[in-house]
Amino acid sequence: MIALIVAAVVLILAIIISLLVYFLAFGQKKLHYFQTSFQIPSIEYNPDFSVEHSKVRIDLKQKISDEIDKIFQNSSLNHHYIESHVVNFRSSDNGLKTDVLLKFHFISNNAETVKSQAVNILHQKLKLNQSFLKIDNSLPYLKDINEIQAEHILNSGCGLGRESPSMEKIANGYIAKKADWPWQASLQMDGIHYCGASLLSEEWLLTAAHCFDTYKNPKLWTASFGTTLSPPLMRIRVQSIILHENYAAHKHEDDIAVVRLSTPVLFSEDVHRVCLPDAAFEVLPKSKAFVTGWGALKVNGPFPNTLRQVEIEIISNDICNKVNVYGGAVSSGMICAGFLTGKLDACEGDSGGPLVIAPDRNIWYIIGIVSWGIDCGKENNPGIYTKVTHYRDWIKSKTNI
Repeated sequence: MIALIVAAVVLILAIIISLLVYFLAFGQKKLHYFQTSFQIPSIEYNPDFSVEHSKVRIDLKQKISDEIDKIFQNSSLNHHYIESHVVNFRSSDNGLKTDVLLKFHFISNNAETVKSQAVNILHQKLKLNQSFLKIDNSLPYLKDINEIQAEHILNSGCGLGRESPSMEKIANGYIAKKADWPWQASLQMDGIHYCGASLLSEEWLLTAAHCFDTYKNPKLWTASFGTTLSPPLMRIRVQSIILHENYAAHKHEDDIAVVRLSTPVLFSEDVHRVCLPDAAFEVLPKSKAFVTGWGALKVNGPFPNTLRQVEIEIISNDICNKVNVYGGAVSSGMICAGFLTGKLDACEGDSGGPLVIAPDRNIWYIIGIVSWGIDCGKENNPGIYTKVTHYRDWIKSKTNI
């Protein structure tokens, strides 16, 4: 009797272990990505389709995503399909082409079956003229793409970060949450933070020229990404540093530089680029903006390991040039931001970092670069930032962005 009981227990355990092994090896659902393209003969190419946050681009991307959602949600793959992401638009002899990333969730050993089903579903719907989307026969229909490449594509858009602004300060203040400010970089020498910077593309950073007053050799510098300095999420060597030709260390004018990375950044939810405004982009006084950095928490105070943020207000240059403020020192190439009452401000070590604003749809634009000021949070001495729109043509001439 005891032998039978032991045998039964052993058998049950063996079955449980076998099922667990099978589930772990074959039964776990994973994310899978496929890249494809469609023809849209009913729509002619419009140059505004290439303008990143133009209304016509956003509306058409939504229309295409809704159409693909409808196709798969009403199919046998509705439990596996997650979403689609429109990557870009291209001109075509037959109207318009769009490249799309499809995201699924299924067991890995079913990959070829699901892929084949997805192809059949799309062919069936698109060939029967049931959709404004048509098959693009010039490319492989569904191309497998790995998760790292897919995340790079999914996060290639600019300005996607913090969603709900709230009053938080750097000095004695609050920590930035993960992925709130994914364009923020730290410029370092020997692993020590010196300045902030902002990611403009896979390989270019925007920062302040005065960060390089002492050390100009790019081989000495690295760029660190992520919300903590130690450990960093990613660290990349600097290839070159370009200062504005008219910048001089003894002045505050033209305090702008671009930094080229030695290897391109792979975008992710935690690391991607900020939007650059057009030269005509205007920010009104009293507008709310955020400045971020790893600078000192107060004058001569400690430097934090985790990224901090502060919400401040744009102040007109006329007010900042009053005798009791900066007495005419704020030029047209600068932005004044903070509060005349003091307290909330950037500080030492925040230099080169971004001043950003989200005028619409939670898309963040860099409008300023931390440049100079008197002390930190001092009454009648708000922070002064290099005005990005003033140097928009210069940035394009150096980076082609």
